[in-house]
Amino acid sequence: MSLDKTYPRAFVPKNANMGEMAAIEPLLHELLQREIDSPAALEKWLLDASELSACLEEESRCRYVAMTRKTDDPEIERAYLRFVREIQPRLKPFWFAFQQRFVASPHRAALPRERYFVYGRDLENDVSLFREENVPLQTQETELQQRYQKLAGGWTVRWRDEDLTLQQMAKFLEEPDRDVRRLAWLAIADRRLADAGALEDLYDELLSVRGQIARNAGFADYRAYVFRARGRFDYTPRDCERFHDAVAAHILPIVRRLNGARAQRMGLGELRPWDLAVDPDALPPLRPFADTAAFVDRTARVFDRVDPALGMQFRFLTEHDLLDLESRKGKGPGGYMSAMPERRLPFIFMNAVGVSGDVRTLLHEGGHAFHTIACREDPLIAYRRSPLEFSEVASMGMELLALPHLDVFYPDAAARARARVEFLEDIVRILPWIATIDAFQHWIYTHEGHSRDARRAAWLTIFRRFQPGIDWRGYEAAEAARWHAQLHLFTHPFYYIEYGIAQLGALQLWLASRRSYPETVAAYRKALAHGGSRTLPELFAAAGLRFDFGAETVAPLARTLDESLQDEEASDE
Repeated sequence: MSLDKTYPRAFVPKNANMGEMAAIEPLLHELLQREIDSPAALEKWLLDASELSACLEEESRCRYVAMTRKTDDPEIERAYLRFVREIQPRLKPFWFAFQQRFVASPHRAALPRERYFVYGRDLENDVSLFREENVPLQTQETELQQRYQKLAGGWTVRWRDEDLTLQQMAKFLEEPDRDVRRLAWLAIADRRLADAGALEDLYDELLSVRGQIARNAGFADYRAYVFRARGRFDYTPRDCERFHDAVAAHILPIVRRLNGARAQRMGLGELRPWDLAVDPDALPPLRPFADTAAFVDRTARVFDRVDPALGMQFRFLTEHDLLDLESRKGKGPGGYMSAMPERRLPFIFMNAVGVSGDVRTLLHEGGHAFHTIACREDPLIAYRRSPLEFSEVASMGMELLALPHLDVFYPDAAARARARVEFLEDIVRILPWIATIDAFQHWIYTHEGHSRDARRAAWLTIFRRFQPGIDWRGYEAAEAARWHAQLHLFTHPFYYIEYGIAQLGALQLWLASRRSYPETVAAYRKALAHGGSRTLPELFAAAGLRFDFGAETVAPLARTLDESLQDEEASDE
């Protein structure tokens, strides 16, 4: 597949400005008024609407990317908010009318069922949820979400005569000197706490808006609404609770063992929050690369080994300004891959500072990028993306498929063993964190009108259930506000269990790759090429994976993780 291939506009005029309603409205009206007198005409209509949707979505995403790259640029912020406030709300009624027309079309039944089942199901769901009165509320929600991005993007700490972002500060949590770690952790915690009141205010506003959106759509609470809105046709809130319980039963024993061993090796009676990222034997932090050029080159070499075609695809991104990797002041937090739907290419954003976690982040976002590329030939934009639960298999699976190739970053055998232990430990620790964030959201959105004190108490109960063996005495305010750092709670409500479901799929992929690596990679890539054209269980099955996240699936994966960790630890001694 040539990534130089372009997809010229056929329905949308070549120079039409997708940031101006004057250019957009005639196209929307043409779609709504066009005569559709056959199944073939219906399919052509769908393709034209898909092209327009891709052009509009790319405009939106380009503005979002620009805003996150420079959260302190008022002109870029205004351009983003203008699209959010003036364009998106006016588009929603048109797209609703379009969806209604497709759902009601007499020619729909003649379309191939296998091709259009998922598409039709999703549009029927969207039609059932749409409410005109929710359009301004959704605009308000987007503006509130952007406030979080701007607030978090401005978090810096004065450290050793420099202004450093919180991402840049993270490397000091890996320092062997415990006083340095403690002071760095305190600086980060204090900076977040300085905005605790503003964040609580912002979250209360978000909860109010989201609750009203749910009520307008006829739901008892936002959880019930969002499960439908996110198209969770294949699992329920009870399945999420099964995941929470399975993690508590089968993953937390490993966490307790790891924490106990860490405290013993460090000669500590209790672990403190600043004791978790450092090497327990006081070895200096792993530094897998010194600069961005080395980072990019080594990542490309890893992808070459997984599959040469993937290495080629990654190099294309580097050559076409589709990466923004370094942390800097004014840049938004976190990392993401954003698909550019008109060009059908991915863009990767992250905040690299030279730590081992950066390697995992770029491998992760690389997996998302390969997913975007794998399904770029599908003419329907809806099928050029997949359910989040499987799109995260693409990213987490890539992390684990890359595990045998870490010598590219760590040529020293001892450093490589440390990196593998860190990598597997991160998986063990992220699963309880996913359960924490997901369980917290289930509580939040089924207790409408709760007080901040009740929210704080619920958070602490859930946090302490899933985060054992850490002594927070003296820092209770930071413990109670720990959730403020989780971007998803503010900007992507209920988007977190997907990581847990996908992590279990990725671990299954890892186990399969240890038995037959080339066949597993081939199955992985084949599944990615389906995009969103299959149901969630079908996508998992295409990659040779089981779609389940209860104890029956978690228990054997936990055993394998623990055995692998103990093997790595033994070989490191």
